[in-house]
Amino acid sequence: TTLPDPNEQVRLNKYMANAGLCSRREADEFILQGLIKVNGEVVTELGTKISHSDVVEYDEKVVTLEKKCYILLNKPKDCVTTSDDPNGRLTVMDLVKGACNERIYPVGRLDRNTTGVLLLTNDGDLASKLTHPKFVKKKIYHVWTDHDITEDDMQRIADGIELEDGPIHADAISYATDTDRNQAGIEIHSGRNRIVRRIFESLGYHVTKLDRVYFAGLTKKNLPRGRWRYLTQEEVNYLKMGSFE
Repeated sequence: TTLPDPNEQVRLNKYMANAGLCSRREADEFILQGLIKVNGEVVTELGTKISHSDVVEYDEKVVTLEKKCYILLNKPKDCVTTSDDPNGRLTVMDLVKGACNERIYPVGRLDRNTTGVLLLTNDGDLASKLTHPKFVKKKIYHVWTDHDITEDDMQRIADGIELEDGPIHADAISYATDTDRNQAGIEIHSGRNRIVRRIFESLGYHVTKLDRVYFAGLTKKNLPRGRWRYLTQEEVNYLKMGSFE
């Protein structure tokens, strides 16, 4: 990576997000709460600019810019999307151990038994962009149910159904194969918890398998379940530009 120009000025909140500490919005909160020092002085002014020679501290610790790390994991079943699990279950962090020295985090969650595309990174700015309700990104799931899905129900899901936390509709839904009516592909933008399972359960289906095949332009093509790879520079640029749905 190229070293930053020492004289270049950058906003304090952006510097903190770039350091993988938090999102810019959270950085602003920390600044307002007087938790950030620059060169030993508390700074509470939003929009403060600093240069790379300045020393930024949060919680008495110096904030340093980390190398950015972006990992795509094809999450297996029976594995939790948390950084650590008090019950000692397998976590996604166990699977990407050794991928990079930086402390990375999963972007969004997948249920323990949901498989598929999961992004892990230390880029706080990008993570909040991908999960913020305002920018919620397209996700496509392959759903297996315990019995055939009727065409009426497929239409209902496309038109929109009412769940306890408000209405929801699929952006697109179709049968996943020509032969099996108990498999569907569903495209959805919502970031609501367990949303796909709840949609089908509300219509009397039990989801036996759920696989996320697409998230924000990333797919698990050529990536076996349980394996990970680094994002290509092209993919990172694509995500940063937000040039996908």
